[in-house]
Amino acid sequence: MLVAIAGALVISTSGPLVRLSGVSPATSALFRCAYAVPPMLLLAWLERRRLGRPPLRALVPAWAAGVAFGLDLLFWHHAIGYVGAGLATVLGNLQVFIVAFAAWALFRERPSKPLMVAAPVVFAGVVLISGAFDGAAYGADPVLGVLAGLATSVAYAAFLLLMKAGPERPAEPLAHATVVATAVIAVLAPLSGGADLAPSWPAHGWLLLLALGPQVIGWTLITFSLPRQPAALTALLLLVQPMTTVAIAALALGERPSALQFAGCAVIVLGVLYGSRRAQPAGVAEQDEQVPNTSTV
Repeated sequence: MLVAIAGALVISTSGPLVRLSGVSPATSALFRCAYAVPPMLLLAWLERRRLGRPPLRALVPAWAAGVAFGLDLLFWHHAIGYVGAGLATVLGNLQVFIVAFAAWALFRERPSKPLMVAAPVVFAGVVLISGAFDGAAYGADPVLGVLAGLATSVAYAAFLLLMKAGPERPAEPLAHATVVATAVIAVLAPLSGGADLAPSWPAHGWLLLLALGPQVIGWTLITFSLPRQPAALTALLLLVQPMTTVAIAALALGERPSALQFAGCAVIVLGVLYGSRRAQPAGVAEQDEQVPNTSTV
Protein backbone atom coordinates (compact mmCIF):
# COMPACT_ATOMS: atom_id res chain seq x y z
CA MET A 1 0.00 0.00 0.00
CA LEU A 2 2.79 2.42 0.89
CA VAL A 3 4.48 1.70 -2.44
CA ALA A 4 1.30 2.70 -4.31
CA ILE A 5 0.97 5.89 -2.24
CA ALA A 6 4.61 6.81 -2.92
CA GLY A 7 4.03 6.26 -6.63
CA ALA A 8 0.89 8.41 -6.54
CA LEU A 9 2.81 11.24 -4.84
CA VAL A 10 5.48 11.11 -7.55
CA ILE A 11 3.00 11.16 -10.44
CA SER A 12 1.11 14.04 -8.81
CA THR A 13 3.81 16.32 -10.24
CA SER A 14 2.91 15.29 -13.81
CA GLY A 15 0.33 17.99 -14.52
CA PRO A 16 2.41 20.90 -13.18
CA LEU A 17 5.46 19.66 -15.12
CA VAL A 18 3.40 19.54 -18.32
CA ARG A 19 2.29 23.14 -17.74
CA LEU A 20 5.84 24.26 -16.92
CA SER A 21 7.18 22.73 -20.14
CA GLY A 22 4.97 25.09 -22.14
CA VAL A 23 4.77 22.75 -25.16
CA SER A 24 1.77 21.35 -27.02
CA PRO A 25 -0.15 18.38 -25.53
CA ALA A 26 1.15 15.95 -28.17
CA THR A 27 4.73 17.15 -27.64
CA SER A 28 4.66 16.69 -23.87
CA ALA A 29 2.98 13.28 -24.17
CA LEU A 30 5.48 12.09 -26.79
CA PHE A 31 8.65 13.19 -24.99
CA ARG A 32 7.33 12.03 -21.63
CA CYS A 33 7.29 8.48 -22.99
CA ALA A 34 10.26 8.70 -25.39
CA TYR A 35 12.66 9.98 -22.72
CA ALA A 36 11.45 7.24 -20.37
CA VAL A 37 12.12 4.37 -22.80
CA PRO A 38 15.93 4.00 -22.25
CA PRO A 39 15.83 3.85 -18.42
CA MET A 40 12.74 1.61 -18.54
CA LEU A 41 14.50 -0.82 -20.92
CA LEU A 42 17.50 -0.86 -18.57
CA LEU A 43 15.28 -1.66 -15.59
CA ALA A 44 13.52 -4.36 -17.62
CA TRP A 45 16.86 -5.92 -18.57
CA LEU A 46 18.02 -5.97 -14.94
CA GLU A 47 14.69 -7.48 -13.89
CA ARG A 48 14.89 -10.15 -16.59
CA ARG A 49 18.40 -11.15 -15.43
CA ARG A 50 17.01 -11.66 -11.93
CA LEU A 51 13.63 -13.25 -12.70
CA GLY A 52 14.09 -14.70 -16.17
CA ARG A 53 12.23 -14.10 -19.41
CA PRO A 54 8.41 -13.93 -19.02
CA PRO A 55 6.26 -15.91 -21.48
CA LEU A 56 5.53 -13.86 -24.59
CA ARG A 57 1.78 -14.23 -24.12
CA ALA A 58 2.10 -12.71 -20.64
CA LEU A 59 3.23 -9.44 -22.23
CA VAL A 60 0.19 -9.09 -24.50
CA PRO A 61 -1.77 -7.17 -21.81
CA ALA A 62 1.18 -4.78 -21.48
CA TRP A 63 1.09 -4.05 -25.22
CA ALA A 64 -2.64 -3.37 -25.05
CA ALA A 65 -2.01 -1.25 -21.95
CA GLY A 66 0.47 0.79 -23.97
CA VAL A 67 -2.25 1.67 -26.49
CA ALA A 68 -4.57 2.73 -23.65
CA PHE A 69 -1.80 4.72 -21.97
CA GLY A 70 -0.96 6.59 -25.18
CA LEU A 71 -4.61 7.63 -25.54
CA ASP A 72 -4.75 8.48 -21.83
CA LEU A 73 -1.81 10.88 -22.10
CA LEU A 74 -3.08 12.58 -25.25
CA PHE A 75 -6.54 13.19 -23.77
CA TRP A 76 -5.17 14.25 -20.39
CA HIS A 77 -2.55 16.64 -21.72
CA HIS A 78 -5.28 18.33 -23.75
CA ALA A 79 -7.46 18.52 -20.63
CA ILE A 80 -4.61 20.29 -18.82
CA GLY A 81 -4.62 22.95 -21.53
CA TYR A 82 -8.39 23.39 -21.23
CA VAL A 83 -8.87 23.49 -17.43
CA GLY A 84 -5.40 23.53 -15.86
CA ALA A 85 -3.29 20.84 -14.20
CA GLY A 86 -5.32 20.58 -10.99
CA LEU A 87 -8.84 20.18 -12.37
CA ALA A 88 -7.66 17.98 -15.26
CA THR A 89 -6.05 15.58 -12.79
CA VAL A 90 -9.22 15.40 -10.70
CA LEU A 91 -11.29 14.63 -13.81
CA GLY A 92 -8.83 11.99 -14.96
CA ASN A 93 -9.19 10.15 -11.69
CA LEU A 94 -12.83 9.31 -12.25
CA GLN A 95 -11.20 6.04 -13.30
CA VAL A 96 -11.88 4.85 -9.74
CA PHE A 97 -15.50 4.10 -10.67
CA ILE A 98 -14.64 2.53 -14.01
CA VAL A 99 -11.92 0.35 -12.49
CA ALA A 100 -14.18 -0.78 -9.66
CA PHE A 101 -17.04 -1.91 -11.89
CA ALA A 102 -14.75 -3.39 -14.54
CA ALA A 103 -12.81 -5.28 -11.87
CA TRP A 104 -16.13 -6.72 -10.70
CA ALA A 105 -16.77 -8.08 -14.18
CA LEU A 106 -13.21 -9.21 -14.93
CA PHE A 107 -11.73 -10.22 -11.58
CA ARG A 108 -14.88 -10.77 -9.47
CA GLU A 109 -13.78 -7.98 -7.11
CA ARG A 110 -17.25 -6.89 -6.06
CA PRO A 111 -17.57 -3.11 -5.49
CA SER A 112 -19.11 -1.84 -2.31
CA LYS A 113 -22.63 -0.42 -2.13
CA PRO A 114 -21.35 3.08 -1.22
CA LEU A 115 -19.62 3.18 -4.60
CA MET A 116 -22.98 3.01 -6.37
CA VAL A 117 -24.43 5.65 -4.06
CA ALA A 118 -21.51 7.98 -4.73
CA ALA A 119 -21.74 7.79 -8.55
CA PRO A 120 -24.44 10.49 -9.03
CA VAL A 121 -22.73 12.68 -6.44
CA VAL A 122 -19.47 12.54 -8.38
CA PHE A 123 -21.34 13.29 -11.62
CA ALA A 124 -22.67 16.47 -9.99
CA GLY A 125 -19.08 17.46 -9.22
CA VAL A 126 -18.15 16.97 -12.88
CA VAL A 127 -20.98 19.30 -13.92
CA LEU A 128 -19.70 21.96 -11.51
CA ILE A 129 -16.17 21.74 -12.91
CA SER A 130 -17.52 22.07 -16.47
CA GLY A 131 -18.60 25.64 -15.71
CA ALA A 132 -22.07 25.00 -17.11
CA PHE A 133 -23.59 27.24 -14.41
CA ASP A 134 -20.55 29.40 -13.72
CA GLY A 135 -19.62 32.56 -15.60
CA ALA A 136 -16.31 32.75 -13.73
CA ALA A 137 -15.15 29.23 -14.56
CA TYR A 138 -11.36 28.78 -14.74
CA GLY A 139 -9.77 27.44 -17.92
CA ALA A 140 -9.61 28.10 -21.64
CA ASP A 141 -12.57 25.79 -22.32
CA PRO A 142 -14.02 24.03 -19.24
CA VAL A 143 -16.56 22.01 -21.25
CA LEU A 144 -13.90 20.55 -23.55
CA GLY A 145 -11.76 20.03 -20.46
CA VAL A 146 -14.48 17.88 -18.90
CA LEU A 147 -14.93 15.85 -22.09
CA ALA A 148 -11.17 15.31 -22.40
CA GLY A 149 -11.02 14.44 -18.70
CA LEU A 150 -13.78 11.83 -19.03
CA ALA A 151 -12.00 10.28 -22.03
CA THR A 152 -8.82 10.25 -19.94
CA SER A 153 -10.60 8.34 -17.18
CA VAL A 154 -11.79 5.63 -19.57
CA ALA A 155 -8.33 5.16 -21.09
CA TYR A 156 -6.68 5.37 -17.64
CA ALA A 157 -8.98 2.66 -16.26
CA ALA A 158 -8.22 0.40 -19.22
CA PHE A 159 -4.50 0.93 -18.65
CA LEU A 160 -4.70 0.02 -14.95
CA LEU A 161 -6.79 -3.09 -15.55
CA LEU A 162 -4.58 -4.33 -18.39
CA MET A 163 -1.43 -3.79 -16.32
CA LYS A 164 -3.02 -5.70 -13.46
CA ALA A 165 -3.70 -8.60 -15.85
CA GLY A 166 -0.01 -8.83 -16.79
CA PRO A 167 2.90 -10.62 -15.07
CA GLU A 168 3.66 -9.81 -11.44
CA ARG A 169 6.81 -7.83 -12.10
CA PRO A 170 7.03 -4.03 -12.33
CA ALA A 171 9.68 -3.08 -14.87
CA GLU A 172 9.31 -5.20 -18.01
CA PRO A 173 5.52 -4.83 -18.53
CA LEU A 174 5.81 -1.07 -17.97
CA ALA A 175 8.75 -0.87 -20.39
CA HIS A 176 6.74 -2.64 -23.08
CA ALA A 177 3.72 -0.41 -22.39
CA THR A 178 5.88 2.72 -22.56
CA VAL A 179 7.40 1.73 -25.92
CA VAL A 180 3.94 1.02 -27.38
CA ALA A 181 2.56 4.28 -25.92
CA THR A 182 5.40 6.23 -27.55
CA ALA A 183 4.54 4.71 -30.93
CA VAL A 184 0.81 5.34 -30.49
CA ILE A 185 1.37 9.00 -29.56
CA ALA A 186 3.75 9.49 -32.49
CA VAL A 187 1.16 8.09 -34.92
CA LEU A 188 -1.74 10.09 -33.46
CA ALA A 189 0.19 13.34 -32.87
CA PRO A 190 -0.78 14.88 -36.25
CA LEU A 191 -4.44 14.34 -35.33
CA SER A 192 -3.89 15.86 -31.88
CA GLY A 193 -2.47 19.26 -32.79
CA GLY A 194 0.97 18.03 -33.87
CA ALA A 195 4.18 17.49 -31.92
CA ASP A 196 7.27 19.68 -31.95
CA LEU A 197 10.21 17.29 -32.37
CA ALA A 198 12.76 19.92 -31.29
CA PRO A 199 11.43 21.84 -28.27
CA SER A 200 13.83 24.41 -26.88
CA TRP A 201 15.23 24.69 -23.37
CA PRO A 202 14.04 24.83 -20.64
CA ALA A 203 11.16 22.78 -22.08
CA HIS A 204 13.50 19.83 -22.63
CA GLY A 205 14.51 19.96 -18.97
CA TRP A 206 10.91 19.87 -17.72
CA LEU A 207 10.07 17.04 -20.13
CA LEU A 208 13.10 15.05 -19.00
CA LEU A 209 12.08 15.53 -15.37
CA LEU A 210 8.52 14.48 -16.30
CA ALA A 211 9.85 11.28 -17.91
CA LEU A 212 12.32 10.28 -15.19
CA GLY A 213 10.11 11.23 -12.24
CA PRO A 214 6.43 10.41 -12.83
CA GLN A 215 6.87 8.08 -15.80
CA VAL A 216 9.83 5.95 -14.68
CA ILE A 217 9.89 6.17 -10.88
CA GLY A 218 6.22 6.86 -10.18
CA TRP A 219 4.73 4.30 -12.54
CA THR A 220 7.30 1.64 -11.65
CA LEU A 221 6.18 1.90 -8.02
CA ILE A 222 2.50 1.77 -8.99
CA THR A 223 3.00 -1.13 -11.41
CA PHE A 224 4.78 -3.03 -8.64
CA SER A 225 1.72 -2.67 -6.41
CA LEU A 226 -1.01 -3.39 -9.00
CA PRO A 227 -0.94 -7.23 -8.93
CA ARG A 228 -0.52 -7.30 -5.16
CA GLN A 229 -3.80 -5.71 -4.10
CA PRO A 230 -7.38 -5.30 -5.36
CA ALA A 231 -7.72 -3.06 -8.42
CA ALA A 232 -10.32 -0.87 -6.71
CA LEU A 233 -7.99 -0.29 -3.75
CA THR A 234 -5.15 0.77 -6.04
CA ALA A 235 -7.51 3.17 -7.81
CA LEU A 236 -8.50 4.61 -4.43
CA LEU A 237 -4.90 5.08 -3.33
CA LEU A 238 -4.18 6.93 -6.56
CA LEU A 239 -6.56 9.66 -5.29
CA VAL A 240 -3.49 10.99 -3.49
CA GLN A 241 -2.49 12.26 -6.94
CA PRO A 242 -5.35 14.69 -7.71
CA MET A 243 -5.45 16.11 -4.19
CA THR A 244 -1.71 16.76 -4.26
CA THR A 245 -1.77 18.09 -7.82
CA VAL A 246 -4.48 20.65 -7.01
CA ALA A 247 -2.30 21.97 -4.17
CA ILE A 248 0.87 22.07 -6.32
CA ALA A 249 -0.96 23.76 -9.21
CA ALA A 250 -2.33 26.44 -6.89
CA LEU A 251 1.02 27.13 -5.21
CA ALA A 252 3.43 26.76 -8.14
CA LEU A 253 1.29 27.74 -11.14
CA GLY A 254 -1.18 30.16 -9.62
CA GLU A 255 -4.20 28.18 -10.84
CA ARG A 256 -7.33 29.57 -9.24
CA PRO A 257 -10.50 27.61 -10.01
CA SER A 258 -13.78 29.41 -9.36
CA ALA A 259 -15.68 28.72 -6.17
CA LEU A 260 -18.10 26.38 -7.97
CA GLN A 261 -15.27 24.53 -9.72
CA PHE A 262 -13.41 24.13 -6.46
CA ALA A 263 -16.63 22.85 -4.89
CA GLY A 264 -16.93 20.37 -7.77
CA CYS A 265 -13.37 19.23 -7.15
CA ALA A 266 -14.16 18.67 -3.47
CA VAL A 267 -17.40 16.84 -4.32
CA ILE A 268 -15.57 14.47 -6.68
CA VAL A 269 -12.76 13.68 -4.26
CA LEU A 270 -15.09 13.21 -1.28
CA GLY A 271 -17.54 11.20 -3.38
CA VAL A 272 -14.86 8.85 -4.61
CA LEU A 273 -13.40 8.51 -1.12
CA TYR A 274 -16.84 7.62 0.22
CA GLY A 275 -17.64 5.28 -2.63
CA SER A 276 -14.35 3.39 -2.40
CA ARG A 277 -13.80 3.35 1.35
CA ARG A 278 -14.63 -0.35 1.70
CA ALA A 279 -12.70 -1.52 -1.37
CA GLN A 280 -10.03 -3.38 0.61
CA PRO A 281 -12.17 -5.46 2.99
CA ALA A 282 -14.78 -6.34 0.34
CA GLY A 283 -13.75 -10.01 0.36
CA VAL A 284 -14.10 -10.15 4.12
CA ALA A 285 -17.52 -8.53 3.91
CA GLU A 286 -18.67 -11.18 1.45
CA GLN A 287 -17.55 -13.93 3.83
CA ASP A 288 -19.36 -12.27 6.71
CA GLU A 289 -22.58 -12.24 4.67
CA GLN A 290 -22.25 -15.98 4.07
CA VAL A 291 -21.62 -16.93 7.72
CA PRO A 292 -24.80 -17.07 9.88
CA ASN A 293 -24.81 -14.66 12.76
CA THR A 294 -24.82 -16.74 15.95
CA SER A 295 -24.41 -13.84 18.33
CA THR A 296 -26.87 -13.78 21.25
CA VAL A 297 -26.11 -10.26 22.33
